[in-house]
Amino acid sequence: MYKSFSMELAGRTLTVDVGRVAKQANGAAFMHYGDTVVLSTATASDKPRDGIDFFPLSVEYEEKLYAVGKIPGGFNKREGKASENAILTSRVIDRPMRPLFPKDYRNDVTLDNLVLSVDQDCSPELTAMLGSAIATCISDIPFDGPCATTQIGLVDGEFVVNPTQAQKIASDMALTVASTREKVIMIEAGANEVPEDVMIEAIFKAHEVNQEIIQFIDTIVAECGKPKHEYVSCAIPDELFEAIKELVPAEEMEVAVFTDDKQTREENIKKITEKLEEAFAEKEEWLPLIGDAVYQYQKKTVRKMILKDHKRPDGRAMDEIRPLAAEIDLLPRVHGSAMFTRGQTQILNICTLAPLSESQRLDGIDDMETSKRYMHHYNFPSFSVGETKPSRGPGRREIGHGALAERALVPVLPSEEEFPYAIRTVSETMESNGSTSQASICSSSMSLMAAGVPIKTAVAGISCGLVTGETDDDYVVLTDIQGLEDFFGDMDFKVGGTHKGITAIQMDIKIHGLTRPIIEEAIRRTREARIYILDEVMAKAIAEPRKEVGKYAPKIEQITIDPQKIGDVVGKQGKVINKIIEETGVKIDISDDGSVSVCGTDKAMIQRAIQIIKSIVTDVEAGQIYTGKVVRIMNFGAFVELAPNKDGMIHISKLSDKRVAKVEDVVNIGDEVTVKVIEVDKMGRINLSMRPADLAPKADNKEEQ
Repeated sequence: MYKSFSMELAGRTLTVDVGRVAKQANGAAFMHYGDTVVLSTATASDKPRDGIDFFPLSVEYEEKLYAVGKIPGGFNKREGKASENAILTSRVIDRPMRPLFPKDYRNDVTLDNLVLSVDQDCSPELTAMLGSAIATCISDIPFDGPCATTQIGLVDGEFVVNPTQAQKIASDMALTVASTREKVIMIEAGANEVPEDVMIEAIFKAHEVNQEIIQFIDTIVAECGKPKHEYVSCAIPDELFEAIKELVPAEEMEVAVFTDDKQTREENIKKITEKLEEAFAEKEEWLPLIGDAVYQYQKKTVRKMILKDHKRPDGRAMDEIRPLAAEIDLLPRVHGSAMFTRGQTQILNICTLAPLSESQRLDGIDDMETSKRYMHHYNFPSFSVGETKPSRGPGRREIGHGALAERALVPVLPSEEEFPYAIRTVSETMESNGSTSQASICSSSMSLMAAGVPIKTAVAGISCGLVTGETDDDYVVLTDIQGLEDFFGDMDFKVGGTHKGITAIQMDIKIHGLTRPIIEEAIRRTREARIYILDEVMAKAIAEPRKEVGKYAPKIEQITIDPQKIGDVVGKQGKVINKIIEETGVKIDISDDGSVSVCGTDKAMIQRAIQIIKSIVTDVEAGQIYTGKVVRIMNFGAFVELAPNKDGMIHISKLSDKRVAKVEDVVNIGDEVTVKVIEVDKMGRINLSMRPADLAPKADNKEEQ
């Protein structure tokens, strides 16, 4: 016997069935939002995983193409690896829920979301976010929920809750906010340079809606919730901490961690760890815990110094940015390159331009976007943090960082009509010590401008951190956090944008939410830092996009032809267009609407290809002048190719002003000649002349009008 619960959410019905399916999971919610159906489950292992010092949470968001009536492509006809959208959705579900599990919980937990049916007006991503929270709340897994999630759009200056597909297309903002009962716990946003005050109002509009959803979840938990199970705590024993403090006084730990050089700090901590391992060599039960205990000791030390003494590990003021540097054109043969350095964080970005035909095709459950012409990729090699491990391709973190930078830059890109290129930027992490994703935004912006991409304005990114005390008003906000402050702090609040406003936000926290004053201060701080970076650093490296693409970049020109003439340009089995490509070395893309893009590195060959295409689609009329090639000779005259599949004949009498005895006396096969169209007869035959008298322009008529 299952129970069903419903509420109205943004004008559509949200229904949750409990006990209908997946009864062997610790918790399961069969979610319906409009015609969107998602099964969300929460499952935990019986025992903690041995030998780990973190909470092993896995979040999955599985897109099934049957949900939108598609059969997967490829040989196997099965869904392959998770799409980028699925990975990003998993991360958005993970971020608000992870802080609500006990910090000392080491049981494996999997939150699985299976998308079964998709109504494009009712977001399956949002449905899965709510489903994961409900499934966990009603399960016996320890969880300090509930939490709820809402999406906000901005259409014609008005906020829209959980926008439909049409509203998303028209919206200037795509904001996702998760909340607990009292506070905001996660923010994810992309926006078209939305002002900070508007963004803040949107965040708290979502927070209001989340409170209604939390009340709805409470009714489900009251009827269906299981008692939370007991678990083995993996907290560090108090006696071990006390023993460590006797051997390593607080003053010694402060000296070890408070330095602006990451390598020096790591060496200091290594020495302390070795000292403790030697001291506790006979305490076998303590040895496996020393690493985590030292980490916790560092954390307590750093948090105390920041919160109570207002002292940062590298000596900076609370609102001070690390030393900055920017440069362009590091790589001579690429289309555009730039490097941005902030302290020990350094990103080299490379921009590549290509025809629109090289845009990325997207095959997923979202019908709103089937391709994208701007791609931002982020790489994080192990050498950037002084480690060694084999490269296995991008993980979820790398994909998430790349998507964040991509989202920040999309609003300033030129339209396809303005700039008919596919664009790829790649951020290579040279060195990492905090907030490489925001350095990626800065370096990408400069790389695009260096490549000659006419972006509307430059974009910069910066991150703020947070250390909190016992009460809501006991906190310190830190501008430009480094790795140590990220690891030991409570927040990583990343904001990208322009002088005008915000283009992207991503907020990660480790506590149970943020108050409005903290969010307002973080957004204010990031704006101040962003404007400084734009004006004092990036603008001095490159102030505006170059007027033309670089020497080694492809050049693209566009013309428009009658769509009914596309077949003439392509020719039977592509013979005509392939011949043009072979002759000129260009790449030609033709859209169904008659838009023709000609791409190449040689401008002369681009113009030659355009000339040929125009000659194919232009009807031949008497009086027109052509340059063509002699392709056939007869006794009575020569045939000239004016355009592919379009020949005209020069009668022997029209080869010259003088009498011609033999055609070959004037022209031979392969000669390039200039001719004039004398007439196009009723049968469509084209008669030409090479006579100088016919080719010469006629004198103006000077007689009285």
